[in-house]
Amino acid sequence: MIETITRINDTINGIVWGWPALILLGFVGVLMTFMTRFFQITHFGHWMKNTIGAIFKDKHVTGHTSDRTISQFQSLCTALAATVGTGNIVGVAGAIAAGGPGAVFWMWLIAFFGMMTNYSENVLGILYRRKDEKGEWHGGAMYYLKEGLGSKKGCRQIGAILAVLFSFFCLLASFGIGNMSQVNSMVANVKNAFGIPTVATGIFLVIAVGAVIIGGLKRVASITEKLVPFMVILYFIGTIVIIILHTSLIPAIFGSIFRCAFSVKAAVGGGVGAGIAAAMKWGFKRGVFSNEAGLGSSVMVHSSSNVKEPVRQGMWGIFEVFADTIIVCTLTALTILGSGVIDLATGEVAASAADIASSTYMSYAFSQVFGKVGGGFVAIAILLFAYSTVLGWSHYGATACHYLFGDKSVLPYRIIFVIVVFLGSVMTAKLAWDISDTFNGLMMIPNLIGVLVLSPTVMKCTSNYVARKLHGQKLEPMLSMYPDVQKTQAEDMRNARTEEEAE
Repeated sequence: MIETITRINDTINGIVWGWPALILLGFVGVLMTFMTRFFQITHFGHWMKNTIGAIFKDKHVTGHTSDRTISQFQSLCTALAATVGTGNIVGVAGAIAAGGPGAVFWMWLIAFFGMMTNYSENVLGILYRRKDEKGEWHGGAMYYLKEGLGSKKGCRQIGAILAVLFSFFCLLASFGIGNMSQVNSMVANVKNAFGIPTVATGIFLVIAVGAVIIGGLKRVASITEKLVPFMVILYFIGTIVIIILHTSLIPAIFGSIFRCAFSVKAAVGGGVGAGIAAAMKWGFKRGVFSNEAGLGSSVMVHSSSNVKEPVRQGMWGIFEVFADTIIVCTLTALTILGSGVIDLATGEVAASAADIASSTYMSYAFSQVFGKVGGGFVAIAILLFAYSTVLGWSHYGATACHYLFGDKSVLPYRIIFVIVVFLGSVMTAKLAWDISDTFNGLMMIPNLIGVLVLSPTVMKCTSNYVARKLHGQKLEPMLSMYPDVQKTQAEDMRNARTEEEAE
């Protein structure tokens, strides 16, 4: 049965992650970058000030809400919880092992353009979100596919069909990228570091995950806003120490990354041109696996934010990709490439590291500096990263389930999700990662079609925001595509501004 599943998955994977899909992914990011006039660069200071900078001075960003919405910071932490996972450690290592150091360059490139893909998804998510009878926001690619793409002439049925397909693929992906692959990496690293049996770790994770996600988004957000900053800072400190100790190798590391990115011979063998193809493909795949820009996943939690301005939440999407790939993945890559497992001159796996599995490259790098404590540190880091990812993705799957089958289906979904946690702990690593790749690709295609068709709406909303906030023009803010929601949100903004002026 496993062989049959593997064969079917390999066939589908070859289609959804073929060059047409990768070109579409890159094209949408490039298009949105040009349409927004390189917003991620030209307004770098503005979006940094209104994201990470606002955490320390704006109570509306971090303040807990009394209703069923979550704060902007909670939405970021939950989204980062879902993205900052094993892809940042095991995924980067796998990309380097399969595509050579050059894969890191292509990971950076797809992240640069992916910032604006993620931005666009979040803007559309806020514009097309709706509140249910309980007062909870619901948004995501399925909503802007049905209501946005579906509003175009002759596209009503296409939009509805793509919305259902996206939701179905998201439901499946929540068991793959958001569950099995994460859990599988957790139990493997815990076993290698501490000798704890996979079954025992699997049972523990079932309890740890179930205790949180059964409580819904508010409980997930309350955990992730504490866990994510802690684990990222801890990981940052550990990797920076190792990188500083290997400062003399930094020029050679960057030289290897740029040289191998355009090498005509694969770092792991192959014919002419295979090097660029392998580096690009693995860089793109693992880059998307890590930051999820283009999947349309994180927009589901960003849409639950108490934010009013779509562009404001879009800027959180830019920061999310920046933090995940440009910072965390780069730290991982520099640590691995400085450890000696890769020959920087040739880009190939070093002879001395031939027997080391790529999934343990970071453990090897940390063990070189910190001894056995280093291996334990990486195991704990993967445990925290992957655990947070499982929590974040449980909400994505629940949102898709709610869209497809209604509110009553959410609790059964969460119970099944917890059961799959245990299955992921006993599954083979390769199959878990391959299935995750496939589900990612299946989600990505309908979402990118929606973003592509609705790109003029994103541009219009961005221009409206820039004119008002940066150039002081007095225009009606573009807050929602629904007149009733637009009116309510605009009134709320005016009331909030009046209260601030009174204070």
